[in-house]
Amino acid sequence: MCHQTVGLIARHLEENGIPSVVIAAARDIVEHCGVARMLFVDFPLGNPCGEPGNTAMQRRIIDMALHVLEAADAPRTIVEAGIQWRGGDDWKKLVFTQEQPFLSQEAEQKWTEGKETYRQLRSDGKV
Repeated sequence: MCHQTVGLIARHLEENGIPSVVIAAARDIVEHCGVARMLFVDFPLGNPCGEPGNTAMQRRIIDMALHVLEAADAPRTIVEAGIQWRGGDDWKKLVFTQEQPFLSQEAEQKWTEGKETYRQLRSDGKV
């Protein structure tokens, strides 16, 4: 689920009396959504709870999130986890580069086609 969707769901839960905390890797997106509590982990997207197979790290992050849920005393509380990805920050060099493009050429083509289909449906009044 994308960060923006998670942020909006968290806001909806909070507005209906259900406390929430978001564990997020895309801090700017989740901050923009205005969530009540967030644990920021500076990890590659898709890995907010830690490295695959690293249950100790995953438990630590969940424990931190529960602490944020319990201890936050101000609106829009943001806590940085301060945990390093095992491989360091080299993953950041690959984001949006030729070595690791955001979308493969095939995926980008499908996205473009879907966008055009939606525009056509919208102009025809079907959406």
